[in-house]
Amino acid sequence: MKIRIKGNTLRYRLTKSEVEEFCRTGYYKEQTEFPTTQFMYELKAGEVNTLEADFSNNTVTVLFPIEATKDWATNSVVGFNNVFKTASDIEIGILIEKDFVCMDETVEDQSDNYPNPKA
Repeated sequence: MKIRIKGNTLRYRLTKSEVEEFCRTGYYKEQTEFPTTQFMYELKAGEVNTLEADFSNNTVTVLFPIEATKDWATNSVVGFNNVFKTASDIEIGILIEKDFVCMDETVEDQSDNYPNPKA
């Protein structure tokens, strides 16, 4: 799972096997090890109607509607997005999507990515 953060926007991209595991278990997590701490980001299925986000204990958590996990791995839906308003009225843009093979050359392993529909 890849994460992109810019200002108040979060974007997670998941490969085929990551989407399958998430849909099967309702949970997926990655972490980056630093010399003094870990940075973690996770996707959790829960009883929410739209995507929500929070940050605590060095972890970015995106909550995902559990109903949407039922067939996301097998359907043609690319992703989900929402502008989440926090209790203090701050807006956080959230995008969760399937990771497609890049059209340009890259050294990154893309063998588990979804076929690019533009190819």
